[in-house]
Amino acid sequence: MEVDPTEYDIAELGPKIKDVDDRDELAEMLAAEEAGEDRAPVKTLIQSRIDKLSEDDGGDGDIDLAEMGLADLANAIKSMDDVDRLRTLLEEEQAGQNRDTIVRQFENRLESLEGGDGDDEVEARESPEERHPDLDHPTEDKQYVHALDEGEYRDMWVYCETQAGGLIDVSKEMLGKARELMDTYNGDYGETERVVAVLIGDDVERHTEECIALGADVVVVREDERLSRFQHKPYTEIFCDMARAADHPFGREKEPAEWRDYDEPRYVLFPATNNGRDLSAQVQAELDSGLASDCSGLYIEDTVISNPVKTGEPGTKKTFERVLHMKRPDFSGFEYSTILCLDNPHREFHPQGGSVIPGSFEVPDPDPDREGEVVRNDLPLDDDWFRVSVTEFDQLDSGVDLTGHDVVVCVGRGISADPTKGVELALELADAFENSDVGVTRGIVTGSFQFDGHVEQYTHEERQIGETGQVIQPQLYIAAGVSGAVQHKVGCDESETIVAINTDTDARIKDWSDYFIEGDLFEVLPRLTEAVKTGTLDVEAVADGGEPVPTDTTAAQEGHDE
Repeated sequence: MEVDPTEYDIAELGPKIKDVDDRDELAEMLAAEEAGEDRAPVKTLIQSRIDKLSEDDGGDGDIDLAEMGLADLANAIKSMDDVDRLRTLLEEEQAGQNRDTIVRQFENRLESLEGGDGDDEVEARESPEERHPDLDHPTEDKQYVHALDEGEYRDMWVYCETQAGGLIDVSKEMLGKARELMDTYNGDYGETERVVAVLIGDDVERHTEECIALGADVVVVREDERLSRFQHKPYTEIFCDMARAADHPFGREKEPAEWRDYDEPRYVLFPATNNGRDLSAQVQAELDSGLASDCSGLYIEDTVISNPVKTGEPGTKKTFERVLHMKRPDFSGFEYSTILCLDNPHREFHPQGGSVIPGSFEVPDPDPDREGEVVRNDLPLDDDWFRVSVTEFDQLDSGVDLTGHDVVVCVGRGISADPTKGVELALELADAFENSDVGVTRGIVTGSFQFDGHVEQYTHEERQIGETGQVIQPQLYIAAGVSGAVQHKVGCDESETIVAINTDTDARIKDWSDYFIEGDLFEVLPRLTEAVKTGTLDVEAVADGGEPVPTDTTAAQEGHDE
């Protein structure tokens, strides 16, 4: 077994197995994981690779309804094109276990291959109670509590979070990105839709001018001293009341607003902070729509979909207009996934919403001459919404902020031969620069490495770089022993120059680093440290295009010492 899955986390394992084509080898890896750490996501990843190879072989003769799991069966059914074989297996399933999920998979695949019966008459849609007569509370029924029918949607709303009295950077980033998106949108579609900033809290109205200067056309504000601390119940109620028009079927009775003429926002953005993640899930659930969490890329365009769940008719394609494409790192670590929030034939999914990873976009330059409108929300606040009161608290340290440094040295699992020494070498290199610090990958934070006390403080989560850590943009980023999973790439991809050090020339980071040094970090880091101190460097390296690392580091040192 060439790859032992128990030695990697899932982000590192993904790139390792993507080219493994031996199903016996993969089966051995799966058995090793089950006997070792037995992590469900890792087993799913390995099994998905096995399933992919089975699909590529085009073989469906091995289907065993009694032995195969639901996920394996579903994948196998989707790849089958033999109608007779599908019908035989469907009859076998109905005569045996008769699992509703598997029966629907067979029926959907058959309908996709054969099309409808040719009748123009649309079949009446069954209610949840009719579809699930054996359930006291049909699960599907909940999905339609707040859904609109032929609603009007306009504008992009941005929840602007504040902390310690200030507008946090990610709120500013989202306003700038929203302005860019809606300017392009209005040009492409001939519209005049706006960016709407949302401010909720105590003494937040003072940020309205800043929101407008950063790109908002309208700022909707709700202030109350009880809102000085985030609580998801009142914040959710307030946001949803702001989002719903006066005549909204699921909203409260209120006077129509002069500044808007639509039912709900077309798009909403939230920061992917602790509070933002909480609020985004609550709001989108209450508005009965979907949510793409932890996004790092956004764009709007039309898209063609053939999924019968979305088109309403198998074998057809449908163009969905004005779709917000929300990119986020894939769980497997292979690629980015693009999440779409599309209407079903019998259900509307609006607003299209996502949360944005801090640092994903640039903070725009404010335009003090921009003009906008301020709208004050007057929702009466129910005392029962404030379920928690803070009577005493301690102010925690602000933690480590790596975002302001010119140089960041990051270490990954490649320090495993001597973890303490690896961190020491990173600290020595960072100390050679004037404005620098040390970061770590998630593998260091979650791994079982043992560190001596004098370096242990540099291995905590507060120094983690990546999707679930800090997103930084230093002038120089040095990654030592870092494999380069896409989640980590999110955290450092905007660095001006990225230098990677790794013994593995197939490491993913080689594809997106500016310079790649093939070598042992325990040998390379001391030489880099000496080079920074003396201004000369003699390290053989392989970078993009086969270019070596520059031999004169004096200019680089001077630039990063500024």
